[in-house]
Amino acid sequence: MKPIAATIKTVFACFAFIILGLTFAQSEVVVKLSKSGICHAPDSQYYSRTKHFKPYNSLAECLEKGRLPKNYRPSGHLKASVKQSSKTLQNTSKSTYNRELFGAWGDEDGDCQNTRHELLAEISSVAPTYNAAGCRVIHGRWLDPYTNKVFLDAKDMDVDHLVPLKWAWDHGAVSWNVEKRKAFANDMRNLFAVQASVNREKGALGPLKWLPPNKKFHCEYITRFKRITVLYKLNLSSDEALRFNSLRDQICK
Repeated sequence: MKPIAATIKTVFACFAFIILGLTFAQSEVVVKLSKSGICHAPDSQYYSRTKHFKPYNSLAECLEKGRLPKNYRPSGHLKASVKQSSKTLQNTSKSTYNRELFGAWGDEDGDCQNTRHELLAEISSVAPTYNAAGCRVIHGRWLDPYTNKVFLDAKDMDVDHLVPLKWAWDHGAVSWNVEKRKAFANDMRNLFAVQASVNREKGALGPLKWLPPNKKFHCEYITRFKRITVLYKLNLSSDEALRFNSLRDQICK
């Protein structure tokens, strides 16, 4: 009987170990923050394909640093995590701009190329070359509209938000929900590939305080800037609107 009892105890011990192992595995981190800043829960179609990531214990926790995949609809209990994340970010002090509130560069199609590299590849006038993984553009040929200079090395380029994120924040983006801010930050209609030093000179200034060195581009710059403010319903004060229209009339003769 002793051998049988011992066997039964061993079986139960193994069974308990397996159950504990499964429970532990389920309590392990299940949400993946990809290098492109997208949070993939287990029900994301890209979950199994995301090999390089930062793990998080919950979708809500991950969404403090990243964003959801395009067209993703959370299932079951994950819906509550998304709602909680949105509520937390929306309650952030409205007087404080934080770049993280607009999320990282996205990777909508999950091909490992984020918005920066998608743009560089799209607008290069020659076939771009990539790093070994095929995720980052290394070389190409780009005409910078801000300076009218040609660049061949991607590291010399910044991808600039025509309407700066901080400027947008101060003109209405402070009240946007998380998804709209992230969509704005990755909207290619609001992006230019430009010389890094010139972009940093611009900072968060609008056209009333800064215009590109290339004067031939001023009219298009102001016109496109205005188009984005209308598209996203950004708010200009009466004085700003008058000065903006006056500047555009003066330049776009």
